[in-house]
Amino acid sequence: MQSCITIEQLEPPEIHVLRLGHRPERDKRITTHVILVARAFGARAVYIADVVDEKLEQTVRKVLETWGGKYFSLIMGVNPRKLVKEWKNSGGTVVHLTMYGLPIDEVVDDVRKSKKVLVVVGAEKVPRWVFEEADLNVAIGNQPHSEVSALAVFLDRLREGRELSLCFPDAKMYIVPSAKGKKVVRTG
Repeated sequence: MQSCITIEQLEPPEIHVLRLGHRPERDKRITTHVILVARAFGARAVYIADVVDEKLEQTVRKVLETWGGKYFSLIMGVNPRKLVKEWKNSGGTVVHLTMYGLPIDEVVDDVRKSKKVLVVVGAEKVPRWVFEEADLNVAIGNQPHSEVSALAVFLDRLREGRELSLCFPDAKMYIVPSAKGKKVVRTG
């Protein structure tokens, strides 16, 4: 297996992601990509606000069974305002990714000092309370862009690229990097 680090070696801060506005009939691919990025970049959990989507849960379960990530959780149907309040009351930092926020390079060092971070990403229009209750509104550029790309860039900057060496010891398959072709190894 390639040289890698575990989630325990990657932390702190502990990272969780809150997905707002998931519409199962319209957002299944984008929300799936938010979850995949969160897991691959070392988040511990993704919370889906207000909605339970069984197909999304099945997809994530298959990814975890095949590619690993027993530490990772998907929690659906949460009350987002309650979660944000509880997160802040427990000493965590709430970061809302929005093109209207402060540039990431101005705030990422402060975020790294947190023990645990809840990263909020929206789908449809984000309610005003999120902007007001977040500890930081952070921009990955000030142009319209995807929440998937914003999450990936934010997590990469926060982890300083260390997450790219993250491995999952419970994986049934892993990829062997190669300049040409594809090589996937099955374990056990």
